Amino acid sequence: MTPGDPVIALHAVGVRREGTVVLDDVDWSVRPGERWVILGPNGSGKTTLLTLAGARLWPSSGTVEILGSRLGKVDVRTLRPRISLVSGSVTRQLRADLPARDVVVSGRHGALETWWHTYSGEDWARADRLLEEAGVPAIGSRPFGVISEGERQHVLLARALMSGPELILLDEPAAGLDLGARERLVSRLGLLASDPTSPTMILVTHHCEEIPRAFTHAGLMRQGRLISSGSLDEVLTSSQVSACFDVPVTVGQRDGRWFSRAD
Repeated sequence: MTPGDPVIALHAVGVRREGTVVLDDVDWSVRPGERWVILGPNGSGKTTLLTLAGARLWPSSGTVEILGSRLGKVDVRTLRPRISLVSGSVTRQLRADLPARDVVVSGRHGALETWWHTYSGEDWARADRLLEEAGVPAIGSRPFGVISEGERQHVLLARALMSGPELILLDEPAAGLDLGARERLVSRLGLLASDPTSPTMILVTHHCEEIPRAFTHAGLMRQGRLISSGSLDEVLTSSQVSACFDVPVTVGQRDGRWFSRAD
């Protein structure tokens, strides 16, 4: 990438699967340091958009450029290590009895097992520091499969940060969390978002309440189309969110946190 280049640039992108249109004519640009939230109902194409951004899916039409490289013209084996993903798909691939500390350090190379690579003392120290910064230093030796769902999300976020990525993708990280666990995770994401040294971040969610403080931009997805995108204040209006979810809602914010409620 050269200075000023977008982190992600999609132009007229379409995705079709078995004859079904999943994304349709999507134009989207993400600049370095921006913090995006993508909202929309189930089946609107949010996860597919994130999968494209992670260089894990090719478009059926249009062009996708990620970190200065165009899909179809770059070896994704060199591109994917620069991108970190927090997703339920990662959770399902990890061995349940792997210690949480090992889950974090294995993110250094995007691996699923620590025995695939050699890790330095500095790597292990960084993993411990990331767990401490997440507020869960005591769980490092506990199996990943027995810690709470909230703790698991903090471990996955620490794992995502382990490699020093240029782009972090978060696919519904607060799904299934209780109120306390959700707020602790959203608070942690807000701290990361407010740090100018943190990488560009993209969060997919269904809920305005899960948007962390310091996020800057939003996109609304509906039926495979990006129907609105831009700054949070411009996009998260009651009328636009109501149209996106096909239900009348009032959207607002208080002390930097967003909310929505049915009219």
